[in-house]
Amino acid sequence: MTALRLRVAAYAVCRDRDRVLLTRFVSRDRTQRHWSLPGGGVEHGEDPLDAVVREIAEETGHTSEVERLLGVDSRTRDDLHSIGVFYRARVTGGTLRPEVDGSSDLAAWHPIAEVHALPRAALVDIGLRLDRERPLAGHVPPIRVDGLLRH
Repeated sequence: MTALRLRVAAYAVCRDRDRVLLTRFVSRDRTQRHWSLPGGGVEHGEDPLDAVVREIAEETGHTSEVERLLGVDSRTRDDLHSIGVFYRARVTGGTLRPEVDGSSDLAAWHPIAEVHALPRAALVDIGLRLDRERPLAGHVPPIRVDGLLRH
């Protein structure tokens, strides 16, 4: 029997006018790369709000503060259930730089109008949609990325 896993992660939508801050995820074997929102796994005993501030600093070099909760996304694939907590955050300082010895290799500001053309994780579209629509329930339906319906 396969063990079921639960992963809770916190992600940030950091905007500067018409740009959004993204990090480029790289697989452990360095063969796969795609853009993502700054964020990652919540450690045991850590508040998701503290986790997202920590992840922004680790992955981008920026300090930040959370402005608001955008919503929560829940996706299941095979034996993994992922729960993502999405925040709107504001960069307050620091210098943009890539993560050192982590799961990403670049951090960059991208024009929001051009994000659709980037190879990206579904969570980028989910976060941007939550930020744009601000649904009262804090939830958006599954998102299509690269022609596939993603939860």
